Amino acid sequence: MAYSIIVSLSKRQLYLLDNDIVIRAFPVGIGKILTETPTGTYYIINKAPNPGGPFGVMWMGLSRPHYGIHGTNAPWSIGQRVSKGCIRMYNEDVLDLANTVPIGTPVTIREN
Repeated sequence: MAYSIIVSLSKRQLYLLDNDIVIRAFPVGIGKILTETPTGTYYIINKAPNPGGPFGVMWMGLSRPHYGIHGTNAPWSIGQRVSKGCIRMYNEDVLDLANTVPIGTPVTIREN
């Protein structure tokens, strides 16, 4: 298995790929206009279950400092531009993703 993740900011979707084939799609919340989610390719560098605060049940840190993929205690925010640049997921979705992908998984964030 060769997992990778693509985040489409315009579609507000996170795609999980296995050998470049999309196997799952998840709705996400993204950064506000003033704190946009940065585009580029990063890597998952750590995982922290139950990180507390607004991060829901899981935090997966990216190789860009202070950014990550995480759950949320505000499920209404999924699909919206509301974060400080992180990628928000429903708690059950982020747990599923975290249990699937290993540390080191590439994450490409792009506009489309």
